[in-house]
Amino acid sequence: MKKRTTLILLMISFIGIAQQSIDQKVNALLKQMTLEEKIGQLNQYTGNNQATGPITINLNKETEIKQGLIGSMLNVLGTQYTRQYQELAMQSRLKIPLLFGQDVIHGYKTTFPIPLAEAASWDLDAMELSARIAATEAAASGIHWTFAPMVDIARDPRWGRVMEGAGEDTYLGSRIAAARVKGFQGKLGDVNSVMACVKHFAAYGAAVGGRDYNSVDLSERMLWETYLPPFKAALDAGAATFMNSFNDLNGIPATGNKYLQRDILKGKWNFQGFVVSDWGSIGEMVNHGYVKDNKEAALAAITAGSDMDMESNAYRYHLAELVKENKVPIALINDAVKRILRKKFELGLFDDPYKYCNPEREQAALNNPEHRKAAREVAAKSIVLLKNDNAILPLSKSIKTIAFIGPLVKEHKQNMGFWAVELPDLDYDKQVVSQWEGLQNKVSKNTQLLYAKGCETTGDTKEGFAEAVAVANQADVVVLSVGESWNMSGEAKSRSNIHLPGVQEELIKVIQATGKPVVVLINAGRPLIFNDTADTVPAILYTWWLGTEAGNAIADVLFGDYNPSGKLPMSFPREEGQIPIYYNHFNTGRPAPNDTATNYVSAYTDLKNSPRFPFGYGLSYTTFEYSDLKLSQNKIKSNETIEVSVTITNSGKIAGEEVVQLYLRDKVGSVVRPIIELKDFQKLKLNAGESKTIQFHIDKEKLSFYNAALHWITEPGDFDLMIGSSSADIRLRDSFELTN
Repeated sequence: MKKRTTLILLMISFIGIAQQSIDQKVNALLKQMTLEEKIGQLNQYTGNNQATGPITINLNKETEIKQGLIGSMLNVLGTQYTRQYQELAMQSRLKIPLLFGQDVIHGYKTTFPIPLAEAASWDLDAMELSARIAATEAAASGIHWTFAPMVDIARDPRWGRVMEGAGEDTYLGSRIAAARVKGFQGKLGDVNSVMACVKHFAAYGAAVGGRDYNSVDLSERMLWETYLPPFKAALDAGAATFMNSFNDLNGIPATGNKYLQRDILKGKWNFQGFVVSDWGSIGEMVNHGYVKDNKEAALAAITAGSDMDMESNAYRYHLAELVKENKVPIALINDAVKRILRKKFELGLFDDPYKYCNPEREQAALNNPEHRKAAREVAAKSIVLLKNDNAILPLSKSIKTIAFIGPLVKEHKQNMGFWAVELPDLDYDKQVVSQWEGLQNKVSKNTQLLYAKGCETTGDTKEGFAEAVAVANQADVVVLSVGESWNMSGEAKSRSNIHLPGVQEELIKVIQATGKPVVVLINAGRPLIFNDTADTVPAILYTWWLGTEAGNAIADVLFGDYNPSGKLPMSFPREEGQIPIYYNHFNTGRPAPNDTATNYVSAYTDLKNSPRFPFGYGLSYTTFEYSDLKLSQNKIKSNETIEVSVTITNSGKIAGEEVVQLYLRDKVGSVVRPIIELKDFQKLKLNAGESKTIQFHIDKEKLSFYNAALHWITEPGDFDLMIGSSSADIRLRDSFELTN
């Protein structure tokens, strides 16, 4: 025991020495730097995004790199080109290496499902693996830093960037934020890891009207309780960097918001990494009307705590002057520079500036077949079964004739979704498995596949309807693939109308009228509205945008090689008039007792309150029974824990996975509490007929909330505990009391 203690103390000592060594190196380098060189480290430029052909570097950028006036580049893809830029940096006086950043959001060459789709898997290990593989490929291509994950809570599906996050729930979003940070970063400095960048700090997902870049007006309590926790979870997971959001928060642009950056992030949370602006967000404070010009923007941003300027040129051209005018203390510059240099040392770039520039490793990583295998598995886990009347699914592989109809059936690139890394030399027809190819790969040689496009995703042309009906009439079953185009969801893709676009729902109607069994695949980057389809079509799979292996994953689910297990991370509205819609709302003083009550209660007179599909919802090809809910005690003190156990049984005929969700309700509080809140979940796989008893733990943290004074507290009182398959499908209930 004594030897073990000594060893632990030695290890702690060595860790301290290593960290001190980096700090000493940072301080020694800082002393050698001129003011201009310091400011250069705070400056990030875009490259030319080339991956083939001879590199062309802007002469001004080349000169500035050689002078040590640029600290970071983005949009430089491939080791050949990152090395050429790095060689320029090695010609600078102090030879400070460049950082290379890139939007690696859901994969690099191997594209995984969009983040919102991955969130539907509720599989934290799968999401961490997805980020790990993305990091491995990106790092092998010379990238040090990804601008991900996006952890903005989003309750408005009109906002296009919902596709980039984890949905509407703070608890689920926080767990996913941590998993993705761990996946991207691994052990920082390892050649298979990249720095994560948590974005967008903060509250970007609450943009008024769901309109991208719009203002955010939030109470402090809503900010702390709903929107900040995923950022804190990412920080606790070791996130290296944060990114400013574009929005103003309660009248102050986030990039110039001292309360967010210095008081919360670097102060209360003691964040030791650095903050980068979003693209041009420092300069955009002029448009906000917060500052009059780029010089004032630079002053506001550096004072507030934004360390690196992405593409505004505000720091590059104005910080030195502001320092000389005594408007910006040199201590602020030094702090920002030290934060950036520390990360460069931690990455090992000073030891070997070219450690990420290995062409052999690049080729091996980008062509690793295990990556595609993982992408297929994660994609299948992300699919949500919304409806399966009469058990139409899974289909038989020996079915005689299948009509595969729709505008997305034979598409390749569409399956990548928004924010896929567009490598210029990538042949999407070869890289991406189309849905048509996926079915071809799956069915027996005796099955005939028929095809008709039917219509486009947008527009009002119905010229293809007749052909589609004729093809459907020849088939034993019809599979329809409809949805958005890949670029209808994403940054700057807000939509006021989120119904299934174009005439696609009319196409579904005419095919449904043939009387053939119909399965609809809906491909999208957000929750869509498709009421007629939801009412009439017997089987619906929400397939999002699934990436490189989309076709194979969809076929795996259609034919039962994978039993769908996805659960919705966002509520699906019935109409846009319900938005924002989310499950964990307050009760109000006049709650509607049901979906039909309208008389002097909090309800619509022309629409149900409930969503079309609720948060946490998703079906399986099997069924699950919940039983034997037990609490270790029904009265606890704040320093005690309740052990909760519940038995889950696969009562169907095939193996399947269930996401068991635990919800709480604090019945009375000094500030009103939501009617239901997710506080834990477990995903488990059970064979047909198998039962398993699982445990949850209810402790002080799960019972705490921010009071009116923004103190994180518990209050004595009664709590309802609910276990279920979704927020609207509660199977078992109990209650307990928290005492002083």
